[in-house]
Amino acid sequence: MNFLFMSSFLEVLSVIGYVLLAVLVLLLMITVHEFGHYIAGKILKFKIDEFAIGFGPKIFKKVKKNGEIFSVRAFPIGGFCAFHGEGEDVKDDGLAFNNKAPWKRIIVLVSGALMNYLFALVLICSMFGIYGRTALVTVDMTPTTEFSEEYCFSPYDVIIKANGKNAYLTTDLMNAISNKQKGDLVDFSIRRGGKDLDVKIAMRCDTDFKNLEDNEKLFTALGVSYEAGEKGEITKSGLYNTSVRFGFFSTIGQSFDYSFKLAGTVFSVLGQLLTGRIGIGSMGGTVTTISVTVQAIKVGGFRYLLNIAGFIGVNLAVFNLLPIPALDGSHVVFTLIEWILKRPVNRKVEAIIHTVGLALLLCFAVILDLQRCF
Repeated sequence: MNFLFMSSFLEVLSVIGYVLLAVLVLLLMITVHEFGHYIAGKILKFKIDEFAIGFGPKIFKKVKKNGEIFSVRAFPIGGFCAFHGEGEDVKDDGLAFNNKAPWKRIIVLVSGALMNYLFALVLICSMFGIYGRTALVTVDMTPTTEFSEEYCFSPYDVIIKANGKNAYLTTDLMNAISNKQKGDLVDFSIRRGGKDLDVKIAMRCDTDFKNLEDNEKLFTALGVSYEAGEKGEITKSGLYNTSVRFGFFSTIGQSFDYSFKLAGTVFSVLGQLLTGRIGIGSMGGTVTTISVTVQAIKVGGFRYLLNIAGFIGVNLAVFNLLPIPALDGSHVVFTLIEWILKRPVNRKVEAIIHTVGLALLLCFAVILDLQRCF
């Protein structure tokens, strides 16, 4: 009985540890974002009132000689870099954020996303350098007599390129072979038995994918085995993630390429959400992000931690530049309008728009997490 109790207790501690680590990853990404604003502001001589890690009541506070406040707050989800006079209309204060030149403000506003991307790129380079670049391996195949073995994958083929394009994720394979007809031959670069080969693979069905989640058709086209659940979701497939090592310069180049593909995937998902090709159930809020990070760490350890952190970094970079009220992209739009018209939009109106936008975003994130629970 004592053994069972201790085993359960240790398992609970392990889960708590994973959750804390996931929260720290998210907090790190947000802090990196705000640090991007901070660095750009310092370079361009903006006055900064406070740099905070977390939200809520202060649990640590330090005031620098120049009056800047550095604080750590109670709730470790979020953070901010408060510029002097930000959101206010103070015409007689040359240090106020809104009295700085529009181009300087735009640089400060986009620097958070830029820092997220650069940090994500460092993480991806580290992952590719330590473990090798992300790739997909065909572990289990479905037999066929319709096509010659010459034009079929073999078990444990590592897919390097599809149709001349680097392939890291299933979405890359979809993009590469999209709109092919059954029987079409597609060029693939693979690693088989330690040797790099160029092969042609016959598509076993048409590849008119419904959306980026149409893995069933992808696996069918490639001849990869899979199992589907009662709701049609893929529960098991013969296509697994693996790592492939390359030389130093190739690793650096593919790190950039991978980061661009991650950004492209974010845009594709958003586009398919807006057009209704993907349901809202494909998205998640903060709780979902933490949950996915926990699962990634449990399954793949440090390698998956680097991968998911890199993905979150790219995701934050892209998402924050969207022209959605309360996000940096929206602030950039208002600044551009002011620059073009030579006068700002009414500050109170702008403040209301951003406040309402923030409230809607928070509500949307909560709804996304709740719908995943139920």
